[in-house]
Amino acid sequence: MPRGICGIMLRFKKLTLGIPMSFFISDAIAEAAPAAAGQPELASLLLPVGLVVLFYFFLIRPQNKRQKEHRQMVAGLQKGEEVITTGGLLGKITNVGENFITLEISKDVSIHIQKNSIQTIMPKGTLKEQQ
Repeated sequence: MPRGICGIMLRFKKLTLGIPMSFFISDAIAEAAPAAAGQPELASLLLPVGLVVLFYFFLIRPQNKRQKEHRQMVAGLQKGEEVITTGGLLGKITNVGENFITLEISKDVSIHIQKNSIQTIMPKGTLKEQQ
């Protein structure tokens, strides 16, 4: 009788001669009942729902909070406040309208800009420090 790997292979060939390999492999895996149509399993929904929750807490909610704070800041703009625009201009508000404000960026130099372009309200005296 042959020994080693070759001997095992010869005995295996003699045993399987004429017998299909599916005899040794269970067909139970292929015969599993399919999932009911139209009713996805809970496990398959877990990942998409988890991603939506993560996006809400890490992206959507903080962005909505920043937008709300910016709207409140723009609604509360008053004459005499020193502000920075989104373009980087530093100036003092001289007139506040419904949608636009007049911003004095230098002595006798004023510009009209939209209220929404105000990025930050600076502390009083910031303009004097810059000059």
